[in-house]
Amino acid sequence: MRVTPETVRDERAWVRDRAPVVVPVINETRERLGALFETDVDPVTREAYRGEVDAVFADGEVAVNVAGCVALLRDLDVAGDYPGFVVDEVLGRELAATVAGGRPLSLLAQATFHFVDVRVSEDETADGAGTAGADDLDAALAAGFQTRLPGCEWRETKSPFAVGSAPEE
Repeated sequence: MRVTPETVRDERAWVRDRAPVVVPVINETRERLGALFETDVDPVTREAYRGEVDAVFADGEVAVNVAGCVALLRDLDVAGDYPGFVVDEVLGRELAATVAGGRPLSLLAQATFHFVDVRVSEDETADGAGTAGADDLDAALAAGFQTRLPGCEWRETKSPFAVGSAPEE
């Protein structure tokens, strides 16, 4: 695989065009997480998703890594699928973490990836690729962007653990 600036632009367009598939997965995930943790989590619009895709790809170092993971997962297939279980899971986790951003969000996105992955199947992917990596790609995008996008109350308020710049008495 050779990744060029053109490759990154193409993968950005592809990820943006996934909004009809990824956004419903994000919103279903947010509903399920909200129910589990007894909180309301705002839904995501296609416009918000596309705007955040643009933000991710605006950072060249992040963009090249996201594009590489996306391209690998789009093309990844393993005869019999199960022998390739580890590689598509690793790539999916890393893609979710990269999209979400630095710690602690990257770790949260990795955990969310597995939560989402058990609900997404290759039959649900829009392009019907049926490759081993197709469902992991959609799960990774949903987990990464659901973690990154606003809407979770705990992320909207100031942390009680933040230490101010004023000297302590």
